[in-house]
Amino acid sequence: MTAILAASCGQKKNAPKMLVLYYSQTENTKAVATEIATALGADLEEVVPVEPYDGTYEETIQRCLREREGGILPSIQPVKANVADYDIVFLGYPVWFGTCAPPMLTYLDQADLAGKKVVPFCTFGSGGLQSSTADIVKKQPQAEVLPGYGVRAARIADMPAEVDQFLKASGFLEGDYVKLEDFPEAHAVNEEESAIFDAAVDGYPMLSAKASKVASRTIPGGTEYEFIALSAPRGPVPDSKMMELTVYVTVKDGGAPVFTQVVR
Repeated sequence: MTAILAASCGQKKNAPKMLVLYYSQTENTKAVATEIATALGADLEEVVPVEPYDGTYEETIQRCLREREGGILPSIQPVKANVADYDIVFLGYPVWFGTCAPPMLTYLDQADLAGKKVVPFCTFGSGGLQSSTADIVKKQPQAEVLPGYGVRAARIADMPAEVDQFLKASGFLEGDYVKLEDFPEAHAVNEEESAIFDAAVDGYPMLSAKASKVASRTIPGGTEYEFIALSAPRGPVPDSKMMELTVYVTVKDGGAPVFTQVVR
C-alpha cells in the first residue's frame, strides 16, 4: 500500500482517482461511505435498487429468502460514475445472509472492475466481512481486492475513529496510526475470560456459543480478545456437529465487554 500513499501525496495529476460506491438500506452503511469519501476526497455514489427494500425487518427477510430461493437479484438504477475512470473503488454494503446485500451483488454481476483496486467495507449485525469479501473476489476475479473494514451496526458510534485508523494503516491517508501486535497463541479460557465472553454476547439472539480458547492483546485504552467458541444450537447436538466460531471482543478500560465481529 506504500505506492498508494506515495501517489496520493504527490502531484495532483498523479494521485489515484477514488470512488466510494455503496448500498445502504438504513443510514449505517451510508455513514461509513460518507466518512471514507470525506477523508479521501473521493467521489461518492449510491447504488439504488429499482424496487427499494423499504419494508419491515421481517418483510425484508422474507423478500430476500424468496429472491435467494429463486436465484433472483434485484434490478438497480444505472450507476452514473464510469468505473473505468477510477484507480481505486471502495464498495460498501450491509451484510445480509453472510454476504453483500442483493443490490451490491447485482452491481458486481454487471460491473467490470478488472485491474482496479477494490476495497470492501460493510456494516453487519454480527459479522460477514470475510465471507462477503470472498464473494467479491469470486465475482470480480480480475480485480485486486484489498483487505476491508467492517463494523457492527450496534457500534456505529466507534466507526469514525476506526475508519481513520483503517485508512492510515492501509496507506490511503498519511498520519500516525496504532500498529497492533499479532495475537499470541490461544489458551484454554479461564473462569474470568469465560465471563468476559458471556457478558459480551449476552442479549444477542443470533449468537449462542461458549468460549473454549482465547488469546488477547493490548489495544489503545483497553484489551482485545480473540475467542474460539463452539456454537450451541438448540437441542442435543453431537460435538462433531458443533460449529467453531472466532469472536472478537473489546474491553475498554473501565468499560463493559463488547463483541466487535464474528468470523464463521
